[in-house]
Amino acid sequence: MKPLEGVRVVDLTTYLAAPTTVRVLGEWGADCIKIESAKGDPARTQGAVFNMPFEDDENLAFDVANMNKRFITLDLKSEKGLEIAYKLLENADVFVTNTRTKSLKKLGLDYDTLSEKFPKLIFAQVLGYGENGPEKDTAGFDVTCFMARGGVFGTTVNKGDAPMIPTNGFGDFQVSLALASGICASLFARERTGKGDKITVGLHHAAVYALSTGVISAQYGNQYPKSRKEVPNPFNNVYRTSDDKWVVICCPEYDRDYDKIMKLINRADMVGNTRYNNCAQVNNESLNHEVIDILDDAISKFTRLELLTLFKANDLACEAAYEPVDMYKDEQVWANNIIAKIPYPSGERYMPTNPVNFASLGTPQYQIGGSQGAHTIEIMKQLGYSESEISDTISTGAATGITKLNKPENKTER
Repeated sequence: MKPLEGVRVVDLTTYLAAPTTVRVLGEWGADCIKIESAKGDPARTQGAVFNMPFEDDENLAFDVANMNKRFITLDLKSEKGLEIAYKLLENADVFVTNTRTKSLKKLGLDYDTLSEKFPKLIFAQVLGYGENGPEKDTAGFDVTCFMARGGVFGTTVNKGDAPMIPTNGFGDFQVSLALASGICASLFARERTGKGDKITVGLHHAAVYALSTGVISAQYGNQYPKSRKEVPNPFNNVYRTSDDKWVVICCPEYDRDYDKIMKLINRADMVGNTRYNNCAQVNNESLNHEVIDILDDAISKFTRLELLTLFKANDLACEAAYEPVDMYKDEQVWANNIIAKIPYPSGERYMPTNPVNFASLGTPQYQIGGSQGAHTIEIMKQLGYSESEISDTISTGAATGITKLNKPENKTER
């Protein structure tokens, strides 16, 4: 039995953080139903941004957040559309959304309304800047709320350089697991109390939490951003190899490893050098950049593979700063199902899996694709609507049947 088998989740989400939460719950066995407006989730056409196809049978930019779901299209501003949504929620365990609170109130889908109607329902919401404060209603995405306001751009940049250019959704995917954990805790609590709860995760809050070490140490003078030439321990740093690749060395016991590392990188002349072999002295006398210059020069004479092989053979933590194409060839990735191979019309494509593993679950199953409104009729039948009621509802636009992305005219089938 899957961990969340028997749990029903209603999804009113767009883009990445909130829908990916539901994707994960679906992998864990939940029955997940996604509600879209007639316009559809804008993520359905995001493939164009990344030079990927975005058709119903091959749309990885959408599938990464929307696998293992059924899809219904409703006009929630209509009386009938809202009625259908309420029928879904009446039998649901969890409602997940990233719609802003003021919009939910207009629709009648806010927490106060739903908790009164459905006391056992768990309400889970991704927010940009949290529930309170002057920015609570401000529009936001992970790049603004998480990466910028949350401090990631300003803290992780190499001092003097431009901020990093992250892959889209860097914060979203982290938030998705945070919200999933809150939902699971609420499901457990409901078993004892019989009552639902409200869970919110803000992108802004999640980023600050991820930077906890920097946040707590900055008040003691540990200033960010840092230059790689000024890091307190030169053996905890990034270096460029002769093949123009970055490697990361992480050897926190500087004094112990100093002579060993200098020998390995062919700088035996530095062994026993009392100017550089004590980390406290290096910092007290601001010699960090001198040690790093020595390491830069020595490491630039090794290829990435040579350096990794040398350090790992001597039980020193060192790793390549992988790019996505490196991951495709990584034995460790495939041994641990970190990326799954999923068949698409153009061939097998790689999809990262969520990192939480259950011994009882085995290898998760991935149900890809799903046209907008693909399950509208099926779901309405399950809710007890007759054929004539479904036909009438669709004819008014309160619900919409399957809508194909890959047809130039975007024709709706009814």
